[in-house]
Amino acid sequence: MATQSLYRRYRPRRFSEVKGQEHVVRALRNAVINHREGQAYLFSGPRGTGKTTSARILAKVLNCENPIDGEPCCQCDSCVAVERGTSYDVHELDAASNNGVDAMRDLIEKASLGTPGRHKVYILDEVHMLSKAAEAALLKTLEEPPPHVVFVLATTDPQKVSDTIRSRTQHLQFHLLPMDVMEDHIRWLAGDAGIELDDNALQSVLRQGGGSARDTVSALELVSASGGMAIEITPLDEFIEAFIEHDPGRALTVVAHAVQQGRDPRTLTDDIVRHLRDCFLSLMAPELVQLPLQRAAEVSDLATRLGAAAIVRAMERLGEMLVEMRHAPDPRLLLEVALVQLTHQAASVDASVLLDRIERLEHMLSNRDVTAPIPRPNPVDPNTGRAALGGRARPAAPAGARPHPSTEPAPLAAVPDRPAPSEPTPEAAPVAEAPAAAPSPAAPQIAEPSRAEVPRAEPQRERPAAVPPVAAPPAASGGASADPTAGGASADHAAAVWATDIMPALKGITRAMFATTKLLGARDGAVVLAAPNEPTRAKCAQQLSEIDAIMVKVVGGKVPVQIVVDSNAASDDDNVVQMRRSEPPPPADEDVDISDLVDAPPETVQSPTDRLLQAFPGSQVIDE
Repeated sequence: MATQSLYRRYRPRRFSEVKGQEHVVRALRNAVINHREGQAYLFSGPRGTGKTTSARILAKVLNCENPIDGEPCCQCDSCVAVERGTSYDVHELDAASNNGVDAMRDLIEKASLGTPGRHKVYILDEVHMLSKAAEAALLKTLEEPPPHVVFVLATTDPQKVSDTIRSRTQHLQFHLLPMDVMEDHIRWLAGDAGIELDDNALQSVLRQGGGSARDTVSALELVSASGGMAIEITPLDEFIEAFIEHDPGRALTVVAHAVQQGRDPRTLTDDIVRHLRDCFLSLMAPELVQLPLQRAAEVSDLATRLGAAAIVRAMERLGEMLVEMRHAPDPRLLLEVALVQLTHQAASVDASVLLDRIERLEHMLSNRDVTAPIPRPNPVDPNTGRAALGGRARPAAPAGARPHPSTEPAPLAAVPDRPAPSEPTPEAAPVAEAPAAAPSPAAPQIAEPSRAEVPRAEPQRERPAAVPPVAAPPAASGGASADPTAGGASADHAAAVWATDIMPALKGITRAMFATTKLLGARDGAVVLAAPNEPTRAKCAQQLSEIDAIMVKVVGGKVPVQIVVDSNAASDDDNVVQMRRSEPPPPADEDVDISDLVDAPPETVQSPTDRLLQAFPGSQVIDE
């Protein structure tokens, strides 16, 4: 024989044993004591809060032979028969499976018959599942029932019950149990049942139950079966931390872990929304949060860090996904997309992202936390160019360890200071004496440094010991005339954050134009860029005003930007660049003797018609 479940073994038998529903117990007991019981009641509330149990206690006390102060004696034949489910005075009907009009007609015909006790009680569970025809058939009998009949309707969704039925009943609303009441009840129940329960397991049981007495007792039974170990649940706080830190990898990692444990994406999404609701209530009405004191303090801290605007936006977005998941072939994909949009601001197209940023700034100013660190962008894998899996959810590197190349910017190669004209350096003398190659007639008339003279950021290879000085390009090359030291800005700093902060801040055509350039480094207090050709250099020079504005925001002041022309600027292969540096200059043009030229054989020259015939085998030429 199977062991009886805890929630059935400890089901309340009297009104005094019902926990957390004092308003309902008071109304029913007073009605029984004063002999003013109603002809129809409607019990509504969440699952596991005592609706059906209270209906059975009411049925017992209405037919009890020795009621005491509105309580059943639980010893007479009538009370024992009701508890065993064999009483002729109490009829329970599941409206979910008997929701047709025929079932209601059969109930109405039996209601007029006599009964051994004083009252015949009909308990209709999940009454909101009745069809429209069944509700219409029940309506007349519910309005004018026989004198000895009492209807008790129970539902978890009273909004689906028709207004005509609700208006003919006394509506009593059940609610979830407060956490302090639930904690005391579970401690007593565990001690009476001989279940060893530590504080961690108790908090896990209360969190799993969520204020529902039946769900909490079922969770306690599961803990008892597992030897008193705490129930492993999904860490919902990790999603809130991901929202706060704008870390998509952290949220996706928790989703993957939960799905591997067998969690349904729809249920997981619903749990996240409920957790966000607790965070929202902790900001707006802390007394409505149904959580233990320690847990309520943790949720309040998370809600304060996240902010009300971000909480509301997350609840709205995940709520929309819950609706779309009903017909989606892969609900997990919708959940992951929603989490990425909520954690990565660049992936969201909603105007509420801007409101979220404004709300966070206002919150920082109100708390005087103007020095709070700005969230870093997610680390990027240098091999693939994509965000590293897991993001900042990865464990921190140990002290003294070399930082990962995806999290640290590549160091810019140091450029030696340009010597003064009056103090020539010994290294520059041999370069000055070297014969220069003859310039090409097609080269643009602009002072441009050679590839060997331009410093490049090469963290993987050693740089040459000395770099020859380079003549500064003229103002026509696009250099800004701003003071290099304005606002404490420096060319080295600007060059270091050029790819990570300055380029991503550009918009539209400006970003497209400067994407074709290549950063050469910092030199003489200016940032030097290389354009592949003269038209590109000229167009980029027209957009320098926007670069100056971005410089002020990022590095704290304007830094001159010099743009030079380099036909090899679009090449990303450092090996090819190194080979080009080591190649000797091209030889000068030599005179060619026309008499030495030989005509090509006639058979090697093909006409356009012959080439077409070779391209389309089997084709024929048809004369017009």
